[in-house]
Amino acid sequence: MSTDPREFTLTQARVEPLLERPRMWRVLLHNDDFTTQDFVVWVLESIFQKPHAEAFSIMLSVHQSGMGVAGVFTHDVADTKVKATERLAEEHEFPLLATMEPETESVNQ
Repeated sequence: MSTDPREFTLTQARVEPLLERPRMWRVLLHNDDFTTQDFVVWVLESIFQKPHAEAFSIMLSVHQSGMGVAGVFTHDVADTKVKATERLAEEHEFPLLATMEPETESVNQ
């Protein structure tokens, strides 16, 4: 009696790992009394790739409320943009402060 070896082979179903979205971080620009509005708009256009109208709107938010969101990114991208902003501000002798904070989780995610 010949038996087929495939009849006795156990296989295990592959389980695909669930991938989670990375935590997002907000890059914030803070108002000060020395950095010019034109410089802030230029930073938003050059580092954050904002169109002029949006950059101008964010700059006004920074000016009027003391802080504005330049963008929301993964941690590494946010960190890179904060450092680039700091470097550019220092090169132009402005005290523009850029920080990052974790994005609050949405209830509907």
